Amino acid sequence: MDRLTNTIRPYAWGSTTAIPGLLGVEPTGEPQAEMWMGAHPGAPSRLDRGAGETTLADVIAADPERELGAAAVTKFGPRLPFLLKLLAAGAPLSLQVHPDLDQAEAGYADEEDRGIPADAAHRNYKDPNHKPEMICALTPFDGLCGFRPPLEAAELLEGLGVDSLKPYADLLRAHPEEAALREMLTAVLTADRAEMARTVAEAGAAIERLGGPYAPYASLVHHYPGDPGVIAAMLLNHVRLQPGEAMFLGAGVPHAYLDGLGVEVLANSDNVLRAGLTPKHVDVPELLKIVRFEPGDPAVQRPEGNGEEVYEVPVDEFRLSRFALAPGAAPHPLPDAAPQILLCTAGSPTVGEVTLSPGESVFVPAGEKVELSGIGTVFRATASV
Repeated sequence: MDRLTNTIRPYAWGSTTAIPGLLGVEPTGEPQAEMWMGAHPGAPSRLDRGAGETTLADVIAADPERELGAAAVTKFGPRLPFLLKLLAAGAPLSLQVHPDLDQAEAGYADEEDRGIPADAAHRNYKDPNHKPEMICALTPFDGLCGFRPPLEAAELLEGLGVDSLKPYADLLRAHPEEAALREMLTAVLTADRAEMARTVAEAGAAIERLGGPYAPYASLVHHYPGDPGVIAAMLLNHVRLQPGEAMFLGAGVPHAYLDGLGVEVLANSDNVLRAGLTPKHVDVPELLKIVRFEPGDPAVQRPEGNGEEVYEVPVDEFRLSRFALAPGAAPHPLPDAAPQILLCTAGSPTVGEVTLSPGESVFVPAGEKVELSGIGTVFRATASV
């Protein structure tokens, strides 16, 4: 078992206070968006087994079966299949979707064949993997997830009283649901940028004036003036997660995080197709291949089980659970079939011989038997083998 030293990513949308507050340190004044726990090559966790500091990625590469277990290597290859994060949104993230595994493999192969550099701004597929993810709220957490029913979205747009939005509302009323959503999103993202900027400005003034159901979109207007993603975002369901609640985001589901602190776990991939709320590349034709134009309510869930409370997901690359450790409770032996990362978010629990403070984490290799005890809250990320 290894205590991890983790990198905090300073993305511009990050909160300046949420992660420092959890860690019990003074804010630096700079955004601190994500703390990564895992072996992702972009910012692998670091550890020291007595011969000096190295990365978890290098430790796994040196002996994958010892660290991950034979079952995980057979199923996922010689790499940790998940990445665990603390995510602190102080401003909205981009409106985005992720490909499924077949789409990622095909897209990656195509861009490799065309010789698009891995670091090119217009590159869509950084790797051949899918990127399902789950966010679990530590504070009230606002996001957008999945499409509203088209008629509901039409009413929302019409309620703004902006004449230039009427054709978009008409599109939403004129077709079967999936066709309506596809045509509306296509129209917004391919509209003349100057005309759309004026529409967004008018819509933004109405959003700020009306509040109520429009309030979640006010920050989009503030941070992304003139961006077509502001209008596209109004097609999506607004979700507010309470602490302990979680939301799974599968392939093709459009989403954006708006505000709050949470624990995120995802398959180890960087594949993102953006639809707006970003200065980065938006590839509309490729995006439209990936988006699933299916309206529905986001599936907000609370964990199930006694002792280890599990968040159910339909993928094998990660499994997230939570332990709320009460005074006097018996120790919890942890399964050891797969590698796992344990993250403390409250109290001072003990993993084996290691006592954790909020924000601290450990990596436990497959096959290592440990018990969880003490008082506090611990999130456990592992894989299903």
